[in-house]
Parts: sequence; C-alpha cells; structure tokens
Amino acid sequence: MFELALDPTTWALLCAVALAAGFIDAIAGGGGMLTVPALLTAGLPPHLTLGTNKLAASFGSLTASVTYFRKKLFNPRFWAASILATAIGALVGTLVVDYLSIEFLNKLLPVVIILVACYSLFGSLSRTEHNELPELDSKTKVKQWLQGLGLGFFDGLAGPGTGTFWTASNSLLYKMSLLLNCGLARSMNFVSNFISLITFVALGHVNFLLGITMGFFLMLGAWLGAHSAIKFGSKMIRPVFNTVVIVLALKLIYEAYL
Repeated sequence: MFELALDPTTWALLCAVALAAGFIDAIAGGGGMLTVPALLTAGLPPHLTLGTNKLAASFGSLTASVTYFRKKLFNPRFWAASILATAIGALVGTLVVDYLSIEFLNKLLPVVIILVACYSLFGSLSRTEHNELPELDSKTKVKQWLQGLGLGFFDGLAGPGTGTFWTASNSLLYKMSLLLNCGLARSMNFVSNFISLITFVALGHVNFLLGITMGFFLMLGAWLGAHSAIKFGSKMIRPVFNTVVIVLALKLIYEAYL
C-alpha cells in the first residue's frame, strides 16, 4: 500500500489547484489537466493519481451538473442514451487502466494531455444563443451512443481533458447553445467520473483523505464557475475555453519536449 506524506505547503498548493480546476472545469472543462499533473508532481504513482483525481473530480462535476440541472440546462431524459453509453465506456476504460504498467502510464499521461489540449484548441464552439435542444431522432441517438462510449472510455482510461472534449465535440455534433453544451458536458463528466471512481475504489487506487480534501475545494470552484457561466454566458465561456487550452497546450509541450 502506498503511503502518502505531504507537507502542509504541498497540501495547500494542491487544494489551491483544485479550487482553480473546479472553476475552470465548470466553464470549459479541462480541470483534470491541472489536478493530474499536480498530483503526479506531489509524488503519487500514476494509478493512485488517476483514482484520487476521480474522487476529487466527482465532487466538482456533481456540483456543476446539479447547478446546470436546476437551471434547466440539462435534461436527463433527452440525454438518457448518452448517460448509459458514458457509464459503460467509463467502466471499460477504468478496467483497462489496471492492466497498464506504471511505466506506460507515466509516458501516456503527458501525451494524452497534450493531444487533448491541441484538439480542443482547434475545435469551434457553437454560436447559437437559444437554449433549445436538437431533435431527438435516430441520428441523434447514434451520436449519443458513439460520443458517450468514446469519451466515457477515454475518461476511464486517462481522464484529463475529457470535459474539454465534451464541450468541443458537442459543438460539432449538436446545434445548441453554449449553456446547454456546458450542462451536457459537465453532467456527462460526472457520470464517467463516478463510474470510474467506483471501479478505482474496488481496485484500491484511491487516497481518500487527499481526494476528499481536494474535492471540497473543487466543489467550491465548480459552484463559482457554473454560476459565472450561467450569468455571463458565451461572453465568458468562449474566452475562458480558448485561454485554457492555449496555455495548457503550450505548457505541456514545453515540459514534454523542451
């Protein structure tokens, strides 16, 4: 069993990172691109990093998704296929992680984070302002299943940047406002986080004390971020989204290759 001994300064820095990650994640996704590198830097092994991050992230994504649901910006019935597909994908992805070596994960995570940041950077966000859902036909359901399985699997396998992937892919697949986009992205992020967390707990890859502590700060950040996004709309979401992916992409490319 891995023993975690952090000094108060490192613990405080991790909580500060969690607060910022929760705020950013509730608006644009990508909070995991802050918390995962921070946990790795603090000395946690990759498997424990992913599991502990899932615990903390579940607090934040639940807070954000409930906020959007209460504001009627997420309809669980309409997105039922997405919920089920995401849960299945997350379960399979998390089970696959347990068979990967620590050395492989050490090499995989930085590459995944860079690819996510670059992908989201070149994605275009919807400019539709009306909060109306697309038509729920057979094509939409196929999109929901494919998107949910793919992004759920990715979240279970790696995690960082999944929310950003949801935000970007929603704009490509569905014609709806950025607020509905954010409501869907944050809610699906909670589904995959929670399913993946249960699996990580069963596999013994979670540090509960650190995860819960960071989770409370993620909750606070997510509450502030979701309310800010709802209040200011696309005028805030778009620049925050673009800024996050540009900064993170440059930072990670520099650390990985320079």
